[in-house]
Amino acid sequence: MENFNDSIQSLIEGAGWLAPALFIVIHLLRPLLFLPVIVVCIAGGVFFGFVEGAVLSFIGLSLMSFFFYKLVNIFPKFREGVARLKQKVFQDRRITVSQVMILRVMPFIHFHLLSLYLMEMTKTLKGYMYYSALGVILPAVLYTAFGQAITEFSWYAAGLFMIILLVVYAFLGRIHQMNIESSNG
Repeated sequence: MENFNDSIQSLIEGAGWLAPALFIVIHLLRPLLFLPVIVVCIAGGVFFGFVEGAVLSFIGLSLMSFFFYKLVNIFPKFREGVARLKQKVFQDRRITVSQVMILRVMPFIHFHLLSLYLMEMTKTLKGYMYYSALGVILPAVLYTAFGQAITEFSWYAAGLFMIILLVVYAFLGRIHQMNIESSNG
């Protein structure tokens, strides 16, 4: 992994003024390279600094969401595969947009699985891109700014961070459930 990071660094440094575009392309190729979102966003912070790295990560993640939307509509087998993964991971659980946004911050939750949830909730490209763009702001900023610190947490600090995110996720689910019950009753 260290050799891969060194080769990306030399590629970006050698790209000069094309480096930002190259970084966005790396975001688009990230799923094919099996790279987690956090790794690419951390690299953005290292290579471009916090502000430019976060902006470039936001652009790259937003474009990836757009291409995912187009791909699942062009290739129904791809959509079926992601839907099967969704069924395995979440069964028939319904989640809210705010819960999707919280789950996007968790490093090991499948990015495109959450995109499928957003597609099912919104039904239009415009609505999907609105919520998808909102949903990638927090990971782009957090991972770019604090990604290196998160990966260097001790196991108990990382566990505490995950527990806090799970509590927020459960709390949002409870609020959503109470809203449904109050509107039905």
